[in-house]
Amino acid sequence: MKSKIIIFLILICSCYSYGQETTSIPKKQLKAAYVSSSISIDGELNEEDWKTALVAKDFISFEPKNGTAIPQELKSEVKVIYDNNAIYIGAILYDSEPTKILKEITERDNFGTSDIFGVFINGYNDGQQDFQFYVSAANGQADCNFTSQDGEDYSWNAIWDSKVKITDYGWVVEIKIPYAALRFPSTDIQTWGINFFREVRRSRQKYTWNHIDNEIGAFSQQAGVLNGIQKITPPTRLFLIPYASTYVSSNNGKTLITPKIGLDIKYGLNDAFTLDAILIPDFGQVKYDNVVLNLGPFEQQFNENRPFFTEGTDLFNKGSLLYSRRIGSLPNFEPELASNEIIEDSPTSTNLYNAVKISGRNNDGLGIGFLNAITVNTYANVRNTDNNSIRDVLISPLTNYNVTVFDQRFNQNSSVSFINTNVTRDGDFRDANVSGLLFDLNTKANTYNLAGKITMSSVYDLKNTSGISSSIYLAETAGKIRYSLGADYVSKEFDNNDLGINFLTNYYDVFSNASYRILNPTKIFNSFRINLNSYLEFNNTSNYIQDNNFNVNINSSTKKNHYFGFGFNARPFKSYDYYESRINNRYFIIPEYYGSWFNISTNYNNKFALDLNVEYNKLNEPGRENYNFYVSPRYRFSDKFSLIYAVSPSFQKNNIGWVDYLSSTEDIILARRDRNTVNNTLTGKYSVNSQMNFSLSVRHYWSFAENNKFYNLQENGLLLENYTYNANKNSNFNTWNLDLSYSWWFAPGSQATVLYRNNAADFNRVIDKSYGSNLNNVFADNLNHTFSVSIRYFIDYNQAKNWL
Repeated sequence: MKSKIIIFLILICSCYSYGQETTSIPKKQLKAAYVSSSISIDGELNEEDWKTALVAKDFISFEPKNGTAIPQELKSEVKVIYDNNAIYIGAILYDSEPTKILKEITERDNFGTSDIFGVFINGYNDGQQDFQFYVSAANGQADCNFTSQDGEDYSWNAIWDSKVKITDYGWVVEIKIPYAALRFPSTDIQTWGINFFREVRRSRQKYTWNHIDNEIGAFSQQAGVLNGIQKITPPTRLFLIPYASTYVSSNNGKTLITPKIGLDIKYGLNDAFTLDAILIPDFGQVKYDNVVLNLGPFEQQFNENRPFFTEGTDLFNKGSLLYSRRIGSLPNFEPELASNEIIEDSPTSTNLYNAVKISGRNNDGLGIGFLNAITVNTYANVRNTDNNSIRDVLISPLTNYNVTVFDQRFNQNSSVSFINTNVTRDGDFRDANVSGLLFDLNTKANTYNLAGKITMSSVYDLKNTSGISSSIYLAETAGKIRYSLGADYVSKEFDNNDLGINFLTNYYDVFSNASYRILNPTKIFNSFRINLNSYLEFNNTSNYIQDNNFNVNINSSTKKNHYFGFGFNARPFKSYDYYESRINNRYFIIPEYYGSWFNISTNYNNKFALDLNVEYNKLNEPGRENYNFYVSPRYRFSDKFSLIYAVSPSFQKNNIGWVDYLSSTEDIILARRDRNTVNNTLTGKYSVNSQMNFSLSVRHYWSFAENNKFYNLQENGLLLENYTYNANKNSNFNTWNLDLSYSWWFAPGSQATVLYRNNAADFNRVIDKSYGSNLNNVFADNLNHTFSVSIRYFIDYNQAKNWL
């Protein structure tokens, strides 16, 4: 019945007229000039072709003083020229105080504390997708793929060239972007969307060439227009990236040397679509996972750090149906053991055989994504305790993972998408399929948004099951006052966890938001925003409240660019938690609570800055409360060297959670416990220049949970004290990670990396409340050391054919 109501709401809301018109603001026009001479990227702009090119000027403030003209002392002038291979951008950025230009040196895609210039290019001029290229005053580079639906994706990387020169009147930027880094139609006359961006970091002032009205949440649709580019041919986009790496691992006196070679391929199938493939993947140098002591009913979710699964994946993230960490994850099938058998050795991951993805968008706005990955058979070693013989048991079969997406954009700001994920395992193992239909609709004036989805899952196992998940969302997206409301429905049988991640099922919810913001600075604030949010979640079967939350929060920045925020939240109704019990249809009642938080982040332009967050929650039960802190000082010693330290202690008093299930009596055992956690991190960087960087990352995490009383969970969700249960279910967990790396971009797209890493983890049931002892224990006997060297070389077919 509930699903029918939601579908009815979708139909009613879909009848809403999307024909509202907005006041027409003429877009600025710029004509690019063709050049036949060679352009040297040296930050000089001294070639004759630069002198005669037309100028884009009269920048407008984006924030904080939206809509006002750029001051004369910060006058900005940009020129665009092109040849048969690339487009060139030259910018003269005037500054009456050039000695105050901030120019911290950072690694790629990290702006740091530096002035920035950017160019945003949309080859189809459809207002939907920008390729954004940024250059810092320290000659650093950043690039991202921006879409109106998904925002900025800095995992996307292109090969382009830039050079900066600081002058006595400001700074100069010269950029060369090969056509292979862009997407545009195969037509004789090109019309591109374009905008230029400048940030003066010391005052946090941001400017754009074509005015972007911040009352409208449509950034990419407010670009200017670039004309004049004619009769260029998109080049063959074939890039080969061979790599070679060597790993030396040491633990307990044992040393293992592992050499690897492989190849990544990027091939442009046409002007819109690109094929990416990896043969013999090497993910040994990706960032470590921040593992925690997980006492809850759900698995810990990790970030994706493998480049293949992060670069240019905006299409595949539609509907949040893909959790790419499933590919190559921990084997998920337990071996069948005889009474005299034990597991001797079991892998912690499955090996990836290969992976390929095809993605792109044509000039009709149709985006297509296809991702396929195969993992190989994975075995555990099982030992017979009678005769010590070893046999191999299959715990993860040959598996094919597939994602297919079709995303049709229209009206420059709306889309309808279809996505399918499929997991097929060899043999009699579980298979799964999920399909979803999504829509994201906006009025022409970008003042209202209607979005929603309906998703169906099917699992093929010993028992075949199917389920649905659906949502509807309506929001006002312009002006000082904005609001939104929405609802979700998820059936009990919905399961997308073979290639996605989903914790909750069998519920429906309703939620709303109202907000107020200033659009221009006041005497006190550069920005100010207040939000009111509400959330109510109900169990489908019982209609009991599973979760509820009402909160108000304020976030602001001052005229001196310090950031402040605070808020209050409350759960005024008891919640019926159907997951903590670990048994179907059994719930645990969580009392009402209230809480508050406060944070401050001082201006990062200063050499010393501080981030501070304090949070307190009190549950409606004697002595049950939580304290959370986060303190992070940072210091920039120079434009090359900086350190950031963070410590985040948290204390949970009289927390209650699951500890055991007694199958003989069908008793669910919960414990009242105190849980303390301390997380320490230290990160640092030293940049020789924008191509050569050293980085350091250290983390020590310690958490313990000490059980004070045990209870039986009753059928009515209440607790009855258990005086006989005495198993030791305390937890004391430590983990340590250290990464020290050197990275050198020795040629465009080519990188050499040297990495030293050590890590360790320790878990036991005996709690030691001495921080020093825990730190010592995590190092004792189980510290793993890894030293690796990796070289990746970028080969562009268009250049390689000239070599031959």
